[in-house]
Order: sequence, then structure tokens, then C-alpha cells
Amino acid sequence: MNFQNANKTLKVVLSVGDESGIGPEIILKALCSTEIPENIDFILVGSKKSLQNTYEHLKSLGLENLANPKNLQIHDLEISSLDNNLKLSCGNSSFYYLKKAIEIVKQYRNSALVTGPICKKSWSLAGHHFSGQTEVLAKSCGVKNVGMLFTAKSPITGWRFNTLLATTHIALCEVPKQLTAELIHSKLDLFKDFCNIYSDKPILKVAGLNPHAGEEGILGNEEKDWLNDALIAWNKKNRGIKVLGPLSPDSCWNSSVKAWSDKNAEKHDGILAMYHDQGLIPMKVIAFNYSVNTTIGLPFIRTSPDHGTGFDIAGKGIAQSQSMIEAIKAAVEMTNNSRLLNTH
Repeated sequence: MNFQNANKTLKVVLSVGDESGIGPEIILKALCSTEIPENIDFILVGSKKSLQNTYEHLKSLGLENLANPKNLQIHDLEISSLDNNLKLSCGNSSFYYLKKAIEIVKQYRNSALVTGPICKKSWSLAGHHFSGQTEVLAKSCGVKNVGMLFTAKSPITGWRFNTLLATTHIALCEVPKQLTAELIHSKLDLFKDFCNIYSDKPILKVAGLNPHAGEEGILGNEEKDWLNDALIAWNKKNRGIKVLGPLSPDSCWNSSVKAWSDKNAEKHDGILAMYHDQGLIPMKVIAFNYSVNTTIGLPFIRTSPDHGTGFDIAGKGIAQSQSMIEAIKAAVEMTNNSRLLNTH
């Protein structure tokens, strides 16, 4: 299928995600928002029937500001149900929606991917053993060094708040085993390239792994044994970057709170967190609905809302679409900046 549209300047491919969650709802809400840039060629990947059913159900609840699937460009994939099990079937469908969306976005140089939320357990039940969409993207693109970056643009100050994760979807007990100087260097390389979009001389902070960044070995040895030296060695090769750390994790994001709400506050360009929740808790508390998950290091831009499937509120018409709106806006902004893109 050829989706070329000469009247549009940028393609944004949207994979619907798990259809038993809030993905279809927040997509239909977001595409009707006045915050979405004009002249975007949207391509949805999912079930046309499911999207239409979601639309009609939400309309029956009294919701008005919704995009009508009949007016949308949809790559219709009807995946056979598995064992009449909704959770398993939706997990299976969402996996293939993502795979097809990746295939489509690869066809066009000026394109970006926005992904709806998926359920990792449902993927596993359906036989797709990946710890998240990031890992599928990396494998599909043949890229080893990718980064899970959470970014948010403050509606108060316009400052972009960035937190990159050194490790992602792994058990907490595995984090110290995975962290190495080489890993930290590879993530800082990615982070530098991303932050250079917004600043010629970025200021990067690095959170310590242990409480109080180890307190000189009293509360943990990682900082003293190798992390300090790793940061010094990387900074010697990247003298245009100011690297601060390892910093005590309990106060590392304090300056982010100020920069988010005060135009005159001292700004930094990004923080490298050692593990998933260390970075995500302050990110979500500070940026709330404005936080966006993006995968850096791919040959195209990929963003996603920073929340999950919301099974508990699915179908109620109350799902917040702001993070999906921000994901689309971020994808457009980043794709339009050619310095972020590899050729594809």
C-alpha cells in the first residue's frame, strides 16, 4: 500500500497498541486536538473495525471531540483471535501492529513513529517474549545502542526536561550487574547527540546508583570503584559537555522542579538515571501528563505516551490524552530537526 501524500510535509505512523486498553481512545482524542500541528500525514496501524467501535462507544457516552475513523488513513490489520482469549488476542494484535508500523515508517525518510501503550504480560502470553516496544524497535532496526529517553516540554517555561535511563526493563536486582563503564559511555554518547539539538554546550547530570551516591563507599561501592572514573574518562573525550556527578539520587532532580516552573531558574539539559524507576518517578511527578517516552539511536524518531494501557479505565471515556498529544508534538519537532536523523 502506498501512503504517499504530496500535500503533507511529514508522516506520523501511529500504532494503536493494545485495543483492550486506552490506546484507541487517546489516539482518537489526540487527533482531534487543536494542539496537533497541521499538515501532518497520519497513518494509523490497527483494526479499522475496533477503532470504529471505540468511536461509536465514546460518542454514546457523550464525548464530542473525537476524530472519526472514517476520516482517517488506516492500515487495517485484522488479526485472528487466539483461543477466544481477549488478553492474549489483544497482546498478539498489538505486537503485529507495531511490527507493521515499523515497516511502514522505514519506507519514508521524512516520517516518525508514535506507539500506543501495550501490555508486556499479554505479549508474553501470545508468545512474543520482549520486555517492551523499545527492544522490538532495536531488533527490527538492527541497532544495538538505543536509549530510553523521557522528555517533556514545560507549558510554563518552554524548557525541555530530559531523563535518559542507563538500564531499562530489568529486575532491580539485575541493575548493578548490568551497569558498566562501557554502558555509561554509550548512553552518554546518545544523550550528547540528543541534547546538542537544543544546546551547543549541554550540561548533563548523572545520578548515582546508591543512596547519597555511595557516600564514598559507606553506602555502596559502585560510584567509588568505577562510576567516578567512567565519567571523568568520558568527559575528557567530550570537553564541550559539562558533566556533573555522580550525584545523590534523592536530590538530583531538585533543579528540574525549579526549571520546570521558573523561567529564571538555572537550567540543565539532561539527567542520566541508573535504572527505570529512579528516572521515571521524578519525571512523572514533575512533568505529569506532559512526559513522553522516546527511543533515541534509531534511524527514525519514535515516541510514546509515558503511561500504560489503563485497563481499569478503558471504555469509560475518561482517559487523559495529553501525553499522546505531547508524543505526537515531540515526534514532529524532533523529526523536523535533521540533526537527529540517520538516513532511512
